Amino acid sequence: MLFKLSNFAFQKKLSMLIHQRICIVLCFVFLSFGASSESSKETIQTNNTNFVVLVYHHVSSETPPSTSISPEKFEEHLTYLAQHHNVVSLEDALTALKANSPLPEKSVVITFDDGYANIYDNGLPLLKRFNFPYTIFINPEEIGKRANQLSWQQIKEMAPLGTFANHTIGHLHLLEIQQNENEEEWLMRVIANIVDSEDLIEEKIGYSKKWLAYPYGEYNNALKDKLLEMNYIGFGQQSGAVASYSDIGALPRFPAAGIYANLRTLKVKLNSLAMPVKSLEPQDTVVLPNQMIDTVTLNLYETPDMRITQMNCFYNGESIPNTIEGWSANIQLNLLLSPGRHRINCTAPSNSQKGRFYWYSIPFFVPTEEGTYLE
Repeated sequence: MLFKLSNFAFQKKLSMLIHQRICIVLCFVFLSFGASSESSKETIQTNNTNFVVLVYHHVSSETPPSTSISPEKFEEHLTYLAQHHNVVSLEDALTALKANSPLPEKSVVITFDDGYANIYDNGLPLLKRFNFPYTIFINPEEIGKRANQLSWQQIKEMAPLGTFANHTIGHLHLLEIQQNENEEEWLMRVIANIVDSEDLIEEKIGYSKKWLAYPYGEYNNALKDKLLEMNYIGFGQQSGAVASYSDIGALPRFPAAGIYANLRTLKVKLNSLAMPVKSLEPQDTVVLPNQMIDTVTLNLYETPDMRITQMNCFYNGESIPNTIEGWSANIQLNLLLSPGRHRINCTAPSNSQKGRFYWYSIPFFVPTEEGTYLE
């Protein structure tokens, strides 16, 4: 009887041990599956490398209003930046971008396109006063040859705070295909222009950054991909902030002159966050004349900080309907775009930072029937 009782106790204890082992195994499997499921989600942490790039052209009250900011207004911008933001060099911003390392909160980069002499005359004294670094994208064959352009001597004088980079040899429309030229020949020609420009800049000032600001902000995927293959970083003129997941072949910049110089509206842009876009459909930026664009889809990385359900998209200041499916936004355009440059801007509020918005701009470039692009 004692033996039977002991055997029963042993069987009971053995059963309990087996049950515990099964529980442990099942729990491990469950937890592993859960961890695997979580890791399979394409989540991303935002804001680590977030910065905004501003683009100016003229600093003058006597030049075309659409691309100009008065010295007084420019001083107002710089004063605001000194009080509320951290102005960093483009070099530092791109280094952080590549390394996915953090930048100071609310970092801003100042850039200029076209190398106008009034940047030296009117902008440089203010930039020196605030000790702000900046980058100027120049057309090197025009430097010192046109009265409204910088000289190479002035560029040397601007070296302590200024960095100079590529804007092509002569500010051409990169997307224009010449008569009797196929796409392969077109690409070879524009790449040769960009490389010649880069070589001339290096010859004159001693360094080559391989940063290209697309003239008029115009590019397509074939050009962008070829430049990425050659280790260039591209800059457009579509709006939005920049972060580690941004497309370095066409980084966005906020225009800050002309109608965009109003500090009240610029403040929202300066505080913007880079929307975590994974892919865009359709992918190319060039639209043929009279081609209808029905729907554009933004596929996004999942991030807990962006309120995707409150995304709003706009074209020419008017709201465009969109539908959200998971972490994709389907924007119902139904637009027939005329020749010129067009942008669809989308924003979504941040959950953790009141008054800040994730921002993304989709550019479209439409040639004329003859294949030329408007100024």
